Amino acid sequence: MGRNDRKRRTPLATKAIAASAALALGGGGLLWAQMNASAHESNSSGQNQTKAAAAAAQVATIACPDVGQQLTSVPQKARQGVATELANLDKQITEAYARLASTRQAQANDASFVQNAIVGPLKEKRAATIDRIRIDIQRVGGTVNATALKQLAACTTQNATNTTTAGRGGGRGKGGGKNNGGGQNTAAPSASASASASAAPPANNGGQAGNGPVAADFVDITKVANNVLAKPQNSGQASTGSFTTKCGVNANKNHNTDNVIVAPGVTNGAHHEHDYVGNQKVNAFSTNDSLLAAPSSCQNQSDLSAYYWPVVRVQDGTQEFDANADGGGKEGNVGKILTPQSAQIKYVGSPASKVVAMPQFLRIITGDAKTLTNGLANANAHWSCTGFEDKVQLTEQYPICPQGSNVVRTFAFQSCWDGVNADSANHRTHVAFADPASGVCGNGFKAIPQLTMSLVYKITPPTLQADGTVKNAYAVDGFPEQLHKPSTDHDDFISVTKNNLAATIANCVNSGKKCQ
Repeated sequence: MGRNDRKRRTPLATKAIAASAALALGGGGLLWAQMNASAHESNSSGQNQTKAAAAAAQVATIACPDVGQQLTSVPQKARQGVATELANLDKQITEAYARLASTRQAQANDASFVQNAIVGPLKEKRAATIDRIRIDIQRVGGTVNATALKQLAACTTQNATNTTTAGRGGGRGKGGGKNNGGGQNTAAPSASASASASAAPPANNGGQAGNGPVAADFVDITKVANNVLAKPQNSGQASTGSFTTKCGVNANKNHNTDNVIVAPGVTNGAHHEHDYVGNQKVNAFSTNDSLLAAPSSCQNQSDLSAYYWPVVRVQDGTQEFDANADGGGKEGNVGKILTPQSAQIKYVGSPASKVVAMPQFLRIITGDAKTLTNGLANANAHWSCTGFEDKVQLTEQYPICPQGSNVVRTFAFQSCWDGVNADSANHRTHVAFADPASGVCGNGFKAIPQLTMSLVYKITPPTLQADGTVKNAYAVDGFPEQLHKPSTDHDDFISVTKNNLAATIANCVNSGKKCQ
């Protein structure tokens, strides 16, 4: 793992794929059977089937402004209510995407169907929810730009003719990422969008559940140019030590689809499955007190921190325990859940200064689960293969590794803290990445030990078929409308320690020692 050494990327266009399709409902039973049956009921010798195929190719997904990222100032007393309403917005998008995926025949027969039956009603629901957010904030004396907030209600569709390719290595080194930012990004359609998308039949629209990944989401890593940048030079004040905590690989299969950071009190707030190591009692209803009282999977029992990330699945037809459940098969996350072969969790220092100890209950999210519709401003995904980690890091494609090499996901969390807050309204503005060239924290932020993680998976290399499908596809779990894009990978962390462990970690890093 490296430090915060990547070049900041200019936010790119919103991403979509030409290949979107049905959502798996009821444990892998795809809606395509129903759609294809309807298409064949035509007396017009396949005309309706052709229309349905065209409709399926045209509309890939639904893109909605990320309201939560715009709320940088929410009074503490309003945060629980606002978080609940933000979770409602996510649920509404999920339901709208499911309707989009299951109504291809209606879309083919009526050009205004998507707008009238899906996007229009979604806007109305979102407008009501967003207004409740406004009321929650103003009720406790907070201020909000009601006009600007109201404008976030409208959603659009993304379709085959305005998608960009899903595959760039990105010129990123290990660690680092974006500053806070976010929001919507637009650009002209890419000439390199899949030429075959408009002609592809629905059954080839990507992934076992029909919502990705697709062939363009994979690349042979041996054919990618080296893109890892040099680390910043250490200054005389650099903190060069490290602290490794061994917390296992979630072999006990501690999973849930909650996210207590962004959706406290909301079951299935993540809409995808998480692996948990470290703290073993993390769910939507966890509190600081319950986290302190929970057992830990870490060898160092003073480390009660919660380390959790979306699972990786091989889409091999396996009916997992959640095949019929929310967050699993019902929301397009299907196939065999893989347990990492190894999970290295290490805290490293700053090349520019000493670090201060992390505050108790500090919450950090790195990466963005919604890059398909948010753009890459907050993307921090790193995909590679063993033996290639110091040469190639991918953000927008999954690697196809050569024989004997395994898939690697790495994360390098924000390493600068505002010195005051353990969290912020949008879960981003209280922490930041250091300058990628110098490693210096800006805006009065303080350097903290940088949490880095490396997850290694043994995966049979996917193969790209002549018809455009992917055999042995694998993907990270995500929100269904995000189409399992590699760039949506993200990681979550809550710092919970006892017996002065936070200070021990900082002292170890500052002294240049290698501790565990």
